[in-house]
Amino acid sequence: MFYLFLKNFIVGPFLLSVFRPWVRGYDSVPKKGAVIFASNHLSFMDSIFLPLVVDKQIRFLAKSEYFTGRGIKGRIVRWFFLSVGQLPIDRSGGKASEASLNTGLEHLATGGWLGIYPEGTRSHDGRLYRGRTGIARMVLESGAIVVPVAMIDTDKVMPVGAKLPKVRRVGVVFGEPLDFSRFAGLEGDRFVLRSITDEIMYELAHLGGQEYVDVYASSVKGRPQAATQPAATADRAA
Repeated sequence: MFYLFLKNFIVGPFLLSVFRPWVRGYDSVPKKGAVIFASNHLSFMDSIFLPLVVDKQIRFLAKSEYFTGRGIKGRIVRWFFLSVGQLPIDRSGGKASEASLNTGLEHLATGGWLGIYPEGTRSHDGRLYRGRTGIARMVLESGAIVVPVAMIDTDKVMPVGAKLPKVRRVGVVFGEPLDFSRFAGLEGDRFVLRSITDEIMYELAHLGGQEYVDVYASSVKGRPQAATQPAATADRAA
């Protein structure tokens, strides 16, 4: 209820009027059943603008640090993320990460919409990085349809490290749904998981026109751009 109130009467109308996001391809999104929205991740604002332009609530797997902060700021952040339906995910690996992914699977089992950033973290330089295979496992275990989503120019609104957003238009491009039911029962095959993940990342690179780099974003943060060689390049979406 609080989520709908914020979206429809408080935050939503304000952000839509100020940033005027443009949308392409939303008609292709399935109207029924579980859907995983696989998005590139340029900015904190991605989790704000994507839910604004769809007509059903999307719950995101958000890093657990948002829910464990201390002091007044920590309590406010935790309250906000819980109020808008975000699901904490532990990225430390092992049983903790397994439990986090199971939370997402439970939501999909109810026919819900789930937002995932396959890169696992925000891009530090605007390029698209290698996807983590956790999304592929969730796709196969849930049977959900995957809709690739390219967020455009959200990094220019609020770059990594910025405290306040800049006013400019952003775009949200929805791709054609991807059905991986042909791989049902193969969630334990790491080669299948990598193939599915790579297909999703290819679609994201095509939609958003980002330069693709076949290494994990977390492994190159803080390194000069020249230190990583792109595996593929595409023209940026208009």
